[in-house]
Amino acid sequence: MALNQFEIIKSLGEALSWFERELSWGVPAAELNHLTGRIGELYTAMFTYGQMATEVNQRGYDVVSAAGERISVKTVTSSNQVGFNHNTFEHVDRVVVLKINTEEMAIEILLDRPASEARTVMREDKTGKLIFPIYRSPTQADDVAIADLLVTKQAHYKGHTLKQYENGTVHVVKDGAIQQPALPILREFAAELQIDPLNSTGSPKNTRYLGDQIIRKILELQYPLASEH
Repeated sequence: MALNQFEIIKSLGEALSWFERELSWGVPAAELNHLTGRIGELYTAMFTYGQMATEVNQRGYDVVSAAGERISVKTVTSSNQVGFNHNTFEHVDRVVVLKINTEEMAIEILLDRPASEARTVMREDKTGKLIFPIYRSPTQADDVAIADLLVTKQAHYKGHTLKQYENGTVHVVKDGAIQQPALPILREFAAELQIDPLNSTGSPKNTRYLGDQIIRKILELQYPLASEH
């Protein structure tokens, strides 16, 4: 049965919530392939206004876009490559490779190209599988993009500077260096500032959400009169 856009978005939200819950229980992201794969397919169906393929791995594609493109979707968390079936690749019109950033709980598009273009950046391994290597470093790429963004909020706490940018990204800086990962530091600050590190569903808050609340709390404590306006 075909899902409408509302049902796809709702299913995506439920899958992401379950994924967060599994991570909070200590399950490694690499062991949640069934969930990451489903999240990637739902996300692709959402932004292409498409539908899930009627059968699992139907002729090598997972989603059919509103324009009728047959899309092969691969979703990773930490892998440095993904593989495609050479025998069914001829049935694919478009290739999408996604990465779930487990610290930010964000979905990043690493590749979204017509199949013919995607094939030019793939290599064939000894078994005949088509391999797309993932060279992109999310941290480095984000740093380049961040340089062009405005800082919307900033606070200082215990020798650290917390910066929030206009796209919502939060960085923790100490002695001029961005601290990676930031989440453990933010959780320590949250405990000291009596901020709940869990959201309403009981899952851990991500860097952006927790960082935003911490910055607001620090500014409120430092400038109590300003917070009243």
